[in-house]
This record gives sequence, structure tokens and C-alpha cells, in this order.
Amino acid sequence: MAITTDFAGIEPGRRTAEHSQDYSRHRIEPARHPGRLVGTVFAAIVVVAVLYSTFTNPRWGWSVFADWFFAEPVLAGLGRTLLLTALATISGSVLGTALALARVSKSPLLSGLSWGYVWLLRSIPLIVLLLVLNNLGYLYETIRIAVPFTGTVLVDYPTVQLLTPFAAAFLGLTLNQSAFFSEIVRGGILSVDQGQLEAAAALGLPRRRQVFRIVLPQAMRTILPTGFNEIIGLAKSTSMVYVLALPELFYTVQVIYRRNLEVIPLLMVATAWYLVIMTVLSIAQHYIERYFSKGAVRNPVPLPFQSFLFRFRRPLQAQIASTPAQAVRKAGFSDAPLLRAGAPVRVQGISKSFGFLKVLDAVDLYLPAGSVTAILGPSGSGKSTLLRSINHLERVDSGFIAVDGHLVGYRQSGETLYELKEKDILKRRADIGMVFQNFNLFPHLTVLENLIEAPMQVRGTDRGAAVELARELLARVGLTDKIDAYPRQLSGGQQQRVAIARALALRPKVLLFDEPTSALDPELVGEVLDVIKELARTGTTLVIVTHEIGFAREVADTVVFMEGGHILEVGPPARIFSRPEHPRTREFLAKVL
Repeated sequence: MAITTDFAGIEPGRRTAEHSQDYSRHRIEPARHPGRLVGTVFAAIVVVAVLYSTFTNPRWGWSVFADWFFAEPVLAGLGRTLLLTALATISGSVLGTALALARVSKSPLLSGLSWGYVWLLRSIPLIVLLLVLNNLGYLYETIRIAVPFTGTVLVDYPTVQLLTPFAAAFLGLTLNQSAFFSEIVRGGILSVDQGQLEAAAALGLPRRRQVFRIVLPQAMRTILPTGFNEIIGLAKSTSMVYVLALPELFYTVQVIYRRNLEVIPLLMVATAWYLVIMTVLSIAQHYIERYFSKGAVRNPVPLPFQSFLFRFRRPLQAQIASTPAQAVRKAGFSDAPLLRAGAPVRVQGISKSFGFLKVLDAVDLYLPAGSVTAILGPSGSGKSTLLRSINHLERVDSGFIAVDGHLVGYRQSGETLYELKEKDILKRRADIGMVFQNFNLFPHLTVLENLIEAPMQVRGTDRGAAVELARELLARVGLTDKIDAYPRQLSGGQQQRVAIARALALRPKVLLFDEPTSALDPELVGEVLDVIKELARTGTTLVIVTHEIGFAREVADTVVFMEGGHILEVGPPARIFSRPEHPRTREFLAKVL
């Protein structure tokens, strides 16, 4: 059934008057929400009733509370509580982070040891752990360190003198805190996208730098809420050390109210100080979380101290604006002196399986220096795996790959090949740049920081030279004005152009593109392809996995067609697209052309 409206009977002048009516003089009556009003009134009544009952009941003993709140014994106990909290937080966090890194390591023995430690310490109640440590002298009369099998004793100290009540409290809180904190850190590490690890590895960043510069800063957004919850719990757990007769805040309050019998006022003293501690920690948590949320929000609101400091900071944009115009308006790469000559790539009989699925099967391929190769094929044909094998992000099961005459992942000595360690693979990988399908820019770093990280850490470039190189590259991809932006503040096409500039910042001999336009909207594809077309004229060896047939026809020297882990056909674009020899190639091109 169709619903129609007949406007024929309405006078034209009337329609015009209705559409042109001026509403600027009308009074606006806000919408009313009686439910909200009832809820607000109820909450106000509850708050007033609680405050009235609390402050008008003389049995709360507010005068006694005031007398003892700043008393010297209470402040001394507070100081021990704060000291234990601070020391156990630092040591527990450091040890917990080390345990988390051990847990995710590839060493089964180290990972198992970490798991066993966490399992044991999380199983033992804190009060039991404190009592065991306080009575450790019964089990071990002395702490002795000696040289094995020699009888030479380096340290021999009585356990009771070494493990004082404060030391036992500190050690117990540290051990307990580290076990729980390690799982929080491990959860944060696992929350970081795998692509971030691959991007860091593809840039050749050292393993330590990957962890502390790329992974942990991103994991902190997941770690901090639960981590601060643990720290707040730790501050309250210090009250457990009363079993060691250590005069921290709660134990001091207990001693006082047992003497004067003013239980409630003294408990309120302890409660008020714990509230102060929690408030300070909550404020610190807010600021620290905001610091580690860099790049996570498109339009972050600066914190008060950030607004103050920003007045004295000269933005990098202003520095760029003050440079000569010709230094920032370059386009393309045809005249770029910053790129290196390409290197030949030889793939010899490589095979790769994931479980029972064979993805590459005895693949052979040779790519001359400076060539531009487009790899085509249906999804699941092994294109991306071949690309990732070239820079050793995927370790092949058999066969070899050589770039510029050097084996990837191995060192040759005579007739023997020695598999390289991870740190050596990372160094060689710096010559094989990679641009990922999903960009994999580091979201917590600005565009500039993304570009200068690898040159400084891998090539040893000083910061000034790295910044100049970054500015040169951004000018050539048309993004000079985005140098201070975070990836989240860029469009998909802009992010991919930054990713290309980041890969070029290492001046690689070979540049790999894994479907660089598949994650982009159609209108953004062109701007990325234009940059790759410019690169194709520079002499750098390019290997591009793509579904853009027209682009491959225009740019590539060689087209490779793959299916089922095999290379079915290799040849120049003119022949492959006009006269394909393999039936499967003809069938595939008939569907996509």
C-alpha cells in the first residue's frame, strides 16, 4: 500500500509563508524530566541525613578525632605506611613486570618458573606470608653466600638481625604485590595488537626497544586502571603488618584506643588518613592515565599543567613554517637523494606450513635490483606469506631467501649455514622495509616520532639528522603539516602515506607492500598509489601484493600470479594481462578485469 500526499489544494502563497516563518522570537521551553528530579531530591535527602547524623551524634567523638588526627604517634605510623606503600609499589611493579616478560618469553623453563612463582604467591594469604617471613630465622639461622665446592664463605649473617619486622613487611608486601601485578602487566602486553610487534620487528628495532618503547607504553592503558587498584589495595594491606607488631598507621591507632578506650574516634582517624591516601593516588592515576592515552583520542583536552607548559613551547609546526618554502614543498621521489639503490631478491625453494595447512610449496622466484614486482592471486594463495618470508617475519620451513647476495636469517661459513639470533636478524631486516595493509603506525607516537624512531635506534642517526630526514620524507608524501599529529587524527590514506615514509626513513634496499590500499576507501586509494608510482621510478626494489590490476599493469615490470602456495605464472604485464599462458591465470583475470 502506497501512502501519498496531495499538495495540490494548498495555496502557493500559504506554503511560502509557512516555510519562511521566523522562529527567532519564540520562547524555548526545555524538556522536563520528572524522574531525574525525583532521583536528585532523594539523593540529596540521603546525603543530608547521613551528614546530619554523623556530625550531630556526640558519640562519634569529633573532639577526640581532632586531638589525635595530627598527633605525633599517628603521623609516625602514617609515615611508615606511606614508606611501605611506596617501596612495595616500586619493587613489586619492577619484579611483576620482569615476571610478566618472563611469562611471555619463548623459554619454556623461564616461563614455567614465572608461572610457578605467581601460582604459589597468589595462593598464600598475605598474613600467612608475613608470619612465615617473620619466623624465617627459625628455619634458617643465618643467611650464607659461599663459593660452590670451595668452602669459601662470602657472607654469613644472622637471619633475625637481617630480617627485621620492617624488612619482613617490605619483603612480604613486595612478593605478594609482584605476583598479582605480573598478571596485570601480562594482560596489558597481550592486549597490544600483534601488528604493532610486527611493525617494530619490520623496522629492525632491538627487542628491548620493542618492549619498552612500543609494547609497554600501549599496554599501560590496560595496565593502569587495574594496577592502581592493586596499589590502593596495597596501601590498605599495609594494615596487615600489625601481626609483626610494626607501628604503622593502623597498629598505632590500635595501641592508642586500647589505652584511652576511644575506639570509634581513633578508627575514624585511620579512616580519614586512608581516604587522603586514596584521594592522592586517584588523582595521580588520572594524570598518569591521561599521559599514556596519547594518540588514543582525536581531540584530547589538555590538563591544566599541560596548558601552562604549552605557552613556553615552540611547536614544531612553527619551526617548519619558518623554514624556506622550497624546503617543504617537494613532491614525489624522482629527484630524492635520500633513497638507496635497490637490491636483487632470490627466493629458492621455500615452503611454509601452518599446522596441516601448506601455504607455500617449493616457491622459486628471482627479482632483479630496482625492479617493481606485483604479486596477484586469489585470497589464501600465499601472497602475503611470501612477502613476510622475504623479510623473515615468517620463518620458512625449508628453502632460502637472499637479498643483495646475503641470506635472510642465516650466516654462511664455508659449507655450513648458521641460523642467526634475533638481534642479528633485526639488523639485516633494516634493509628490507615493509608497509602493512593496516598501516600499523604506533598510535602513542606522533607522526614525527614514528619516523625518527628506527633511524635513531637502528641506524644510529642523531636526532637532528633524523628529524630533517623525516621532514624531507613527509614533504615528498605531502604531509608536512601533519608532523605533530597522532595517527588517529589522520585519514586512512594519510596514515598509509606516513607508513610509507616511515619505511623509507631507514633507506631500505627492498620495499615490500602488503596490499597497501585494501583497507582504504576507494577515494583514498589514489593518493597512496600515486606515492608508490613515484617510488617505482627511483630504482628501489619494490614488491607489491595488490588487487589493483590497473595499477599493476601501469607500474610493474614483472607480474607474479599465485594460487595454492604455488607460483603459476611470471612475466611482464603486457603478456600476463593480454596473453596469459596458464588457464587459472586466464580464469582469474577474466573475473577481475
